Amino acid sequence: MSDGLASELEGELRHLLARVVAETRETGNLTGCPVLSERVLGALGAVLRHHFVPVERREWAYADMPLPIGRGQTISQPFIVALMTELLELEPDAVVLEIGTGSGYQAAVLARLARQVYSVERIPELAESARRRLRELGYANVEVRADDGGRGWEEHAPFDSIMVTAAAAEIPPALVRQLKPGGRLVVPVGAQHWSQDLRLLRKDEQGVVHSRSVLPVVFVPLIRDGEGN
Repeated sequence: MSDGLASELEGELRHLLARVVAETRETGNLTGCPVLSERVLGALGAVLRHHFVPVERREWAYADMPLPIGRGQTISQPFIVALMTELLELEPDAVVLEIGTGSGYQAAVLARLARQVYSVERIPELAESARRRLRELGYANVEVRADDGGRGWEEHAPFDSIMVTAAAAEIPPALVRQLKPGGRLVVPVGAQHWSQDLRLLRKDEQGVVHSRSVLPVVFVPLIRDGEGN
């Protein structure tokens, strides 16, 4: 990479991080999260988003907006990536389940904050390309498989945290079961193609689940087995 290109990317990334910080502050009264931790900001700044965006969209890679990645799927807006990550309150030894790998961008951010990330993608072509991309970029602590994300990943449960990056009409019970006591689950809930409710679920040490609404969002739908993709 030439010095000029590296400098340009650094400037775009710096501008993106400033926009994410500002939007976090502006929405703090709704989300209860007006400030991002240094760990989350550091992870967001260390993951170069252009690696996860189709070539024809790369001029928009550092815009604070979602972008199409093919098969009707998107790479999430960086502000939403940062907010959902912050809500999980990840510790360095955490084991995280992600539902909806997409291009692998969110998994890469999580991988910089947690010990292990397991990510499930319903569309096999996206799962394979994300697996290859993450491996080439050196994310050895991310494992990806193609499956119905609503079933979770029973073999590696329970999880310290679970993130769902597609909208579910209702929260899949399997994901709640696979969350550890003391764990957190972030999921957009609502009808397809309409504004959804980003929710934070916390399971207390007695296994009781507490839920709160965080922010209106718009996500692509969570595809389950038996549904079109």
